[in-house]
Amino acid sequence: MTTTEATPAPASAPQPAPSSAARDAWRVSWTGLWLVAQLELKQRVRSTRWKWALGIVAALFAGVTFLVWAAVNASGGDNGPGDLVFGLVVFFVLFIGLVVSPTLSATSINGDVKEGTLAPLQATALSAADIVLGKLLAAWLASLAFLAVAVPFIAIAYLDGRMPFSAMVVVLAVLAAELLLVCAMGLAWSALTSRTASSAVLTYTSVAVITVILPIIFGLLSLVVTHEVEVTNSYRTYYYEGDGRTVPDDAYRDEWGSAYTCETNTYISEQPRTDLYWWLLAANPYVIVADSAPSPGADDANAYWGDGILSSLKQGVRMLRLGSETSNDDCRPGVSEDELYRQQQLDGLSPLWPWGLAFQALLAAGSVAIAVRRTAVPYGTLPTGSRVA
Repeated sequence: MTTTEATPAPASAPQPAPSSAARDAWRVSWTGLWLVAQLELKQRVRSTRWKWALGIVAALFAGVTFLVWAAVNASGGDNGPGDLVFGLVVFFVLFIGLVVSPTLSATSINGDVKEGTLAPLQATALSAADIVLGKLLAAWLASLAFLAVAVPFIAIAYLDGRMPFSAMVVVLAVLAAELLLVCAMGLAWSALTSRTASSAVLTYTSVAVITVILPIIFGLLSLVVTHEVEVTNSYRTYYYEGDGRTVPDDAYRDEWGSAYTCETNTYISEQPRTDLYWWLLAANPYVIVADSAPSPGADDANAYWGDGILSSLKQGVRMLRLGSETSNDDCRPGVSEDELYRQQQLDGLSPLWPWGLAFQALLAAGSVAIAVRRTAVPYGTLPTGSRVA
C-alpha cells in the first residue's frame, strides 16, 4: 500500500501595499523641499539674463509710472490723480506678473526631463511632493523678486493719492497670491506635457482664459441672456426768460440759478441678466485685486467712484451682481430714495475677492496634485517621445 504525501503549495512572496508609492510621493519634508528650491534658485542666480531681466522690468515700471502720473496730472483731475495712478500702476504690475510668471515654472519639470537632471533627483530620498513644491517655491520666490522691484513705484503712486495705507498692503498680498497661482498652473502643464514650448503655450492660454476669455463670455451673455424691465426715468425741464412760460412755485434751481421742474416717464427696456452670470468675473485677477483694495474713507465724497480705478471696478462688478436698475433720477438735487436704497444694497453685498481667491486656491492645489502625480516614480506609461534620463 503506497502512501502519497501532499506537497504544500509554495508560499507567495509578500506583496507591497499598492498605495505605498502614493504615500511616499506625498511625503513632504521641509529639508527636501528647501533643497530643491535652493538648487532651482542657484541656477537662476548664476544666469546673467536674470539680472538683465530685473533691470529691464525696473526701467519699464519707472517709465510707465512716470507717464501715467504725467498724463493724469495733465488732464487736471479735481479729486487728486493719485487714486487713478495707483490703480493703473497696480494693474500694470499685475500684467507684467502674469506675463513673467509662466516663464518661471512652465518649463521646470519637462525641461529637467529633457536635460536629464530630473531622474537623479527622483533617485534620491526626495519625494515627488518635495520636488514639485520645491520647484513651485523657487518659481514663486523668483516672481516675488519682480514684485519687489515694483514696490517702490506702487508706493510712489500711493503717496500721491488718497488710498488708505491698508490698500497698498492688501494689494501687494493679493498680487503675491496671483503670482503663486500662475506658477502652480505652469508647473502642472510642465508635468503634463513633454515639450517645453507646449507647456509654455498652455500656461499662457490658462492665464488668458481667466483674464480675457471669461470676461468675453460674460459680455456675450449680456447680449443673449436678457429680460424686459419697467424703467422709470426722471429728467429736467428748464424754464428760460422770454419763452412765455410761467415758472411754477415748486420749481428747483440748479447751481447757476436756472429754474427747472422734474418730469417722469416710464418705459419698457431690454436689460441683461447680469445677476445670473456675474460669477464669471469672480476668478479674474484684476477683479480680485480691485475688490480686495480698501476704498478711500467714507467721509470722501468720491469714496466709491471718484478717480480711483480700483474703487470704480469694485463697485461696477457689485452693480452687476445686483442686476438691472429700474429707476434713473437725474432731476432732483441730492440723493433720491431709490439711489439710497440701491447704495444700501451695494454696501450689504459680501466681498467678492475671498470667493475668487478660494477658487484660485483650489485651482492651484489641483495643479500641484497633477504635478506630484506625474512626477512620482515608478512611472506608469510614459508619453511618446519622453525619457526618464
